[in-house]
Amino acid sequence: MTLRRLLKMNAASLLLLSYLAAIGIGTLLLILPPSTADGRMAFIDALFTATSAICVTGLVVVDTGSFFTPFGQAILLFMIQLGGLGIMTLSVTVFQLMGRDVSFRQRMILQDVFSHTPRQDIFQLLKAILVFTAATEAVGMVLLVPVWIESCGWPRALYVAAFHSVSAFCNAGFSLFSESFADFRGNPLLNATVCSLIVLGGIGFPVVYDLIQGFKPRHIKENRTKRLVQTKTVLATTAVLIVTGAAVFAAGEHENVLKAASFGKTILVSCFQSITCRTAGFNTVDIRALSSPTLMLMLFLMFIGASPGSCGGGIKTTSLAVLVAFGWSRLWRRARVNLFKKSIPRETVIKTLALVVLSISLIFLSSFVLLFTLPPAQPPGTDHERFLSILFEVFSAFGTVGLSMGATATLDTMGKAVIIFMMLVGRVGVLTFAYVIAGISATRGVEYAEENIMIG
Repeated sequence: MTLRRLLKMNAASLLLLSYLAAIGIGTLLLILPPSTADGRMAFIDALFTATSAICVTGLVVVDTGSFFTPFGQAILLFMIQLGGLGIMTLSVTVFQLMGRDVSFRQRMILQDVFSHTPRQDIFQLLKAILVFTAATEAVGMVLLVPVWIESCGWPRALYVAAFHSVSAFCNAGFSLFSESFADFRGNPLLNATVCSLIVLGGIGFPVVYDLIQGFKPRHIKENRTKRLVQTKTVLATTAVLIVTGAAVFAAGEHENVLKAASFGKTILVSCFQSITCRTAGFNTVDIRALSSPTLMLMLFLMFIGASPGSCGGGIKTTSLAVLVAFGWSRLWRRARVNLFKKSIPRETVIKTLALVVLSISLIFLSSFVLLFTLPPAQPPGTDHERFLSILFEVFSAFGTVGLSMGATATLDTMGKAVIIFMMLVGRVGVLTFAYVIAGISATRGVEYAEENIMIG
């Protein structure tokens, strides 16, 4: 691809290309002999792992703690940080540090990722994102060190704490432990710290920036404004999902995995799984042991995902809020969709509906391809179990979550390719892929005489 053609690419295509380039470089680095304990790694496994790291998903085909050397784990950690912050975010930062001008397309990509309307302070927002990320991950690391200090000693505890702090804030779900945090389900410090990091990384950098602006003293504020509707929507929706998810999880598992748990441990496990299964992918219980109602809850939470401008995937919390508000307005026969005494633009409502329809279609199409191409289940009669595990895997990949019922290890090359595609779509966005294929500018198309049809 020539430089001239690259410069003419639209923002959506350039964003997708940047992720593909990062995944390609990450794959080559993971194949290097110093990256793995035995000095070799299959290309498809390296590609899968690099995609999972760049797309901050957490699905793995090898055990991170034992398969990779410290060098390989450092590469993974860098890719997680790169994918969590956003590739264009770091590239613009490097350009500014080098004193080089930032291109108009780079500005447009940042605008699309971190803001719903044009804003003049996009670079101030970028600076705040980097400072907030570094500070939050540092605090998380300090808080997590005591968890492993007795069993690992200072150097190892510091390293493990740093790895999991970055992984949690970036909502990546990569862990150095084979069973994730199952052995720490009753540790209040780990649960509280990891959950806080996941939430702060998942509510979206624009929301964090808006909250920071609100804490500034009045005499240094310019053009003092009320909280943005997006901030209110994200915070309210996130709180409802966390509380409702934890309550349903506790109710669904009180006679199952939580049967012998104390009240305090029930609260810890329920809240942890409610938070982590939307984007992060850590777990403190065996996912395969959960009941069917709980698994259905987790599919829903993984489909919703995080919030816009964050480290997570899914259709986003704001899309859920717009859908609920749209349904409410139609139920009461109101012409406009309103949130917090503000009317949502019709174009935003249409985009939300298109996003949900495309996402559901893509999930079920990918699930069908996986089920159709996989060999017959062994032993016979376990097709129903495999169906659920594959569906769970696809939802997890789309939401960039990383939770699995064990299907990841059974995937063949075709299956891994499908999950790789879903992880990329989940991180970059369904609409971004649609823009790359169909173009950003809308055309009027052919218009015919209207004729109504029955629906519902």
